Amino acid sequence: MTDTRGSLAVETLLKLVLVLVAILLIIEVMQAIVGTIVGLLQPLLMLAILGLIVLWLLDQL
Repeated sequence: MTDTRGSLAVETLLKLVLVLVAILLIIEVMQAIVGTIVGLLQPLLMLAILGLIVLWLLDQL
Protein backbone atom coordinates (compact mmCIF):
# COMPACT_ATOMS: atom_id res chain seq x y z
CA MET A 1 0.00 0.00 0.00
CA THR A 2 1.40 3.36 -1.04
CA ASP A 3 1.26 6.35 1.28
CA THR A 4 -0.16 9.29 -0.74
CA ARG A 5 -0.15 11.87 2.02
CA GLY A 6 1.69 15.04 1.11
CA SER A 7 1.40 14.45 -2.61
CA LEU A 8 -0.25 17.85 -3.13
CA ALA A 9 2.07 20.48 -4.54
CA VAL A 10 2.83 23.61 -2.53
CA GLU A 11 1.54 25.80 -5.36
CA THR A 12 -1.78 23.96 -5.33
CA LEU A 13 -2.15 24.45 -1.59
CA LEU A 14 -1.29 28.13 -1.95
CA LYS A 15 -3.91 28.57 -4.67
CA LEU A 16 -6.48 26.81 -2.49
CA VAL A 17 -5.72 29.08 0.47
CA LEU A 18 -5.88 32.19 -1.74
CA VAL A 19 -9.27 31.13 -3.12
CA LEU A 20 -10.60 30.57 0.40
CA VAL A 21 -9.33 33.99 1.54
CA ALA A 22 -10.94 35.63 -1.51
CA ILE A 23 -14.26 33.91 -0.71
CA LEU A 24 -14.08 35.13 2.89
CA LEU A 25 -13.40 38.70 1.72
CA ILE A 26 -16.35 38.57 -0.67
CA ILE A 27 -18.59 37.32 2.13
CA GLU A 28 -17.42 40.14 4.42
CA VAL A 29 -18.09 42.78 1.75
CA MET A 30 -21.54 41.37 0.99
CA GLN A 31 -22.35 41.26 4.71
CA ALA A 32 -21.36 44.94 5.04
CA ILE A 33 -23.50 45.92 2.03
CA VAL A 34 -26.55 43.98 3.24
CA GLY A 35 -26.09 45.36 6.76
CA THR A 36 -26.04 48.91 5.42
CA ILE A 37 -29.16 48.36 3.32
CA VAL A 38 -31.03 46.79 6.23
CA GLY A 39 -29.84 49.60 8.49
CA LEU A 40 -31.27 52.18 6.09
CA LEU A 41 -34.54 50.34 5.56
CA GLN A 42 -35.18 49.41 9.18
CA PRO A 43 -37.05 52.64 10.12
CA LEU A 44 -39.23 52.35 7.01
CA LEU A 45 -40.01 48.72 7.80
CA MET A 46 -40.93 49.61 11.37
CA LEU A 47 -43.22 52.41 10.16
CA ALA A 48 -44.92 50.01 7.74
CA ILE A 49 -45.51 47.47 10.53
CA LEU A 50 -46.85 50.21 12.80
CA GLY A 51 -49.18 51.38 10.02
CA LEU A 52 -50.48 47.84 9.47
CA ILE A 53 -51.15 47.42 13.19
CA VAL A 54 -53.01 50.75 13.38
CA LEU A 55 -55.09 49.88 10.29
CA TRP A 56 -55.89 46.46 11.75
CA LEU A 57 -56.96 48.01 15.06
CA LEU A 58 -59.18 50.51 13.22
CA ASP A 59 -60.72 47.67 11.12
CA GLN A 60 -59.50 49.25 7.90
CA LEU A 61 -57.80 46.08 6.64
